[in-house]
Amino acid sequence: MDQLLQTIKDGISMGSLYALIALGYTMVYGILKFINFAHSDVVVLGAWLSLVMADTTTRALGGAGAAGAPWWLGGAVLVTAMVACGLIGFTIERLAYKPLRGSPRLNVLITAIGVSLFLQNTGQLRAVFGTNPRSIPPLIHDATLLTVGQVNFKLLDLIGFGTAVALMIGLDYLVFHTKLGRAMRAVSHNRVTASLMGIPVDRVISFTFVTGAMLAAAGGFLWALKYETIKQPADSSWVLLGLKAFVAAVVGGIGNVRGAMLGGMAIGLLENFGSAYLSSSMKDVYVFALLIVVLLVRPGGILGKAVVEKV
Repeated sequence: MDQLLQTIKDGISMGSLYALIALGYTMVYGILKFINFAHSDVVVLGAWLSLVMADTTTRALGGAGAAGAPWWLGGAVLVTAMVACGLIGFTIERLAYKPLRGSPRLNVLITAIGVSLFLQNTGQLRAVFGTNPRSIPPLIHDATLLTVGQVNFKLLDLIGFGTAVALMIGLDYLVFHTKLGRAMRAVSHNRVTASLMGIPVDRVISFTFVTGAMLAAAGGFLWALKYETIKQPADSSWVLLGLKAFVAAVVGGIGNVRGAMLGGMAIGLLENFGSAYLSSSMKDVYVFALLIVVLLVRPGGILGKAVVEKV
């Protein structure tokens, strides 16, 4: 029972991070119908920017540890990282993707890969982040809130899960219950018709990129807070994290916000249950096996809908 409870806890914690990152993929695809492969690199930027800001702030405060860190420091670092990555996302969209808006999708795909490589190699520079792994300073004292059997539920688990869920609920409300969300759904359905109805398509697309980048930054911050050690920007583990989040978006239904949430949770639980009860060395295999099964059985994803083209 302890192992089962521990596995569920770890699966939900990991799944919420996958879902948060997957939302960026699914939002951009829903609007522009292309995969932004640079999205995972924005997650890396979010993690490293969080580290730099946390390190700078704690030094300015006299190098206080988690016990002496101000209660507001973690929230301030999160908001600052989200704003910084939002500006980066806006810049990427304006400089790299907007000029190609009417071009074939292959051109945009190649550009996305180029942007990804640019961000990775720029982050490797010594003047930026460098190539050595670093650990984020403790921002929160990770106290144990509850113990069930031998399973400890800690404050960081609650903060990570609560932040991810709050951001996902906020995005869901934005998309389905606001005027701006209605404009986003209209642009997703038909950009030309939306523009004829007076919707500022360029602003909506830019807002989508900014929102996706801010969610990616939140995912990077929570990842750094949970796992502490942050690897170099071009490390293969970041690529794998981005691929798993993309799988979560596809499994849930690419282009569907609620599907991305469901897919992230499903991937996180499957990965942890497979590692706990089958083989930990094959945890990545379980994720991509689920992708193959879903594509064979339900190509549109769990909550996705088949697109019917009239001839």
